[in-house]
Amino acid sequence: MTTYAEKKAQLEARLAGAHGAASVSVRKDTSNRFRDRADDGRRRIDLSHFNGVLRVDAAAGIVEAEGMTTYEALADATLACGTVPAVVPQLKSITLGGAVAGVGIEASSFLHGLVHDTITSVDVLTGTGQILTCTPDNEHRDLFHGLANSYGTLGYALKLSARTVPARRCVELRHERHQDPAAYFARIGRLCAEGGIDFLDGVVFSRDEMYVTLGRFVDDAREVSDYGFERIYYRSIRERQTDALTTRDFLWRWDSDWFWCSKNVGAQHPLVRRLLGRRRLNSITYQKIMRWNARHGVTRLWNRLRGVHAESVIQDVDIPIGRAAEFLAFLHAEVGILPIWICPIRAPDAAQRATLYPLAQGSPSINFGFWDVVTTRQPRPAGCVNRAIERKVTALGGVKSLYSDSYFAEDEFWSIYDRDAYAALKRKYDPEGALGDLYAKCVGRVRADASSGTSAPAPSSTRTSSG
Repeated sequence: MTTYAEKKAQLEARLAGAHGAASVSVRKDTSNRFRDRADDGRRRIDLSHFNGVLRVDAAAGIVEAEGMTTYEALADATLACGTVPAVVPQLKSITLGGAVAGVGIEASSFLHGLVHDTITSVDVLTGTGQILTCTPDNEHRDLFHGLANSYGTLGYALKLSARTVPARRCVELRHERHQDPAAYFARIGRLCAEGGIDFLDGVVFSRDEMYVTLGRFVDDAREVSDYGFERIYYRSIRERQTDALTTRDFLWRWDSDWFWCSKNVGAQHPLVRRLLGRRRLNSITYQKIMRWNARHGVTRLWNRLRGVHAESVIQDVDIPIGRAAEFLAFLHAEVGILPIWICPIRAPDAAQRATLYPLAQGSPSINFGFWDVVTTRQPRPAGCVNRAIERKVTALGGVKSLYSDSYFAEDEFWSIYDRDAYAALKRKYDPEGALGDLYAKCVGRVRADASSGTSAPAPSSTRTSSG
């Protein structure tokens, strides 16, 4: 087997004859990006073989792996050693490097922050063709803190070290129902402050039906549930107050149904589930269906036949907890998508704050994940609903993930995502612009009309594609 050192040496040799890494972007077989982009014609570097788990040190609480390692492989390797990555995003196909270049989140984020907050070291292939080791306190600490939300425009992660936490065999769950949004978010805030649990997230099903789910590691459980085939996890939240899953099944409880978006391809029908089988009930299958639909325009044709105008609204946004009830009221009144995933995020330390992802400091933020298509009989400007969401998020002091469609004006975008800091990083690590520009990649290169509804609605709280 080829070691990381050998792969790195081979890559350096390939790049030696070129002018740095000029005009390249990474080639990936899977992507959790949900925005349409035209092919830019750039030469692709194949980094798919940087996909191995290199070392698990349970005593030190560290796992070392290559950038294209999927979280499924990463979790399996660590669980075998009695640990788990501190934050494991919900979909099996998300890669460790992608979760840093994008923004990765899960129900442990109220304790540990986002995925990039759990990273201790990263080897980065920069736009100059150099491979640099970056840590929070070495000479490349500016790049270390700048990688999150850079989507490959500052470099590609080849090897990373991430913090792990001790894991036990099962996770016990308790689902609490709430009716009042103010009381709901107050309860979440108290749980974040009190601790004593390992996982915390929630789901909003209607204006007066909201759940917060508390999870704790346990050594064993009398009975464990299986939501990987005939039963559906998100439905169980409304049906039972307590539950238990094996730790592995808990990590992937959302993957079998892409949260709840499998309904858009009929995969929640019992007969369809049996036809697909356990192995195909996963986010990778739904991604393939979504991308096939985007290529062939089946949904676009169906909308025309029905006489409706559809806008795909696939968003994750992070709102300061003190403004969360106000944002939820906005979603109910102006967007209308349900269910909504709720996930609290620990406030970042000032010294460790991600340069390009300015979460509010001083108190937790609440992630809202909402993924569906909004339809009307009357035509509206492209991106009408998405644009309203962007304005509201900004007005409330929040920040929006960039994995999906964005419509910011350029000056507005850079007022949020720190133009000066980004420009300084580009001058230092990609002076010739070989890796592209963040605004052009995340906003300026949308090519599908947002009103066409070409993309099957899909969860984006994975937020992780750097390609």
